[in-house]
Amino acid sequence: MVDERAIVQEMELTASSERADEIFLEGPRSRFEEFITLLKVMRDFLRGFRTLHFVGPCVTVFGSARIKSDDPNYELARKMGAAIARLGFTVMTGGGPGIMEAANRGAKEVGGRSVGCNIELPSEAANPYLDRCVRMHYFFVRKALLIKYSYAFVVMPGGAGTLDELFEAVTLIQTGKIKNFPIVIMGTDYWRELIGFIDKMAQHGTISAFDLNLIYATDSVEEAIAHIESKAQTRRAHPTPPKSKLTTQNRRRFVSTEIAAMAIAIWNMVTPRANTSCL
Repeated sequence: MVDERAIVQEMELTASSERADEIFLEGPRSRFEEFITLLKVMRDFLRGFRTLHFVGPCVTVFGSARIKSDDPNYELARKMGAAIARLGFTVMTGGGPGIMEAANRGAKEVGGRSVGCNIELPSEAANPYLDRCVRMHYFFVRKALLIKYSYAFVVMPGGAGTLDELFEAVTLIQTGKIKNFPIVIMGTDYWRELIGFIDKMAQHGTISAFDLNLIYATDSVEEAIAHIESKAQTRRAHPTPPKSKLTTQNRRRFVSTEIAAMAIAIWNMVTPRANTSCL
């Protein structure tokens, strides 16, 4: 029998969406509490799928939220956003201020599409240059969506979050999880030591020499665009289905799939599992 007080406490605990990641990473909890978390993660993914499915092929621009509008890197990101939009891609960012705002702004200024995949953080309020924006509660969901809908990454000067996103993409390419995915690093003076360290890893054999080709470093918008255009075309061979195809019947199937997924999740939470090496 479910303890009603436990339910109330859980609802109060999860009421603050800003603490979603913190609660998730605190460690094992009761099965009921873990199930509530599972539903919240599913909700994040579903909201992301519904918001981003029809935005078209994207190029995602990463960089610091702390960069001000008078910084040269802000202007570089703004120009890059405009160039990506002219190439026919939707510009996607984390939807926040700084470099993200600059890239979205550049896209909007030339009539391109601009979208954001935002995160619940006080320092990352959505910028005003977005056509569409979805706000995530979980960092790992946000990263998965940014890669899923992107055909290339442009990495501008940034901090720990930018490094995380960069090496997440490099690892997925290195392990064959995503293919034909160009990564462009801009602001080469800022990234000089990092680029040198990546070379050092190849020299020590911790990565292969081929892995050095996964990252293209330049400060030229024209060179960056040419690299993206030459590498990302294979992924564009699978266009986003037109919106008219989402018929009433398909919507019903989608809802039915959601219900089935929730039923399977409930069954797995309440049914004892046998000891196996991988569940």
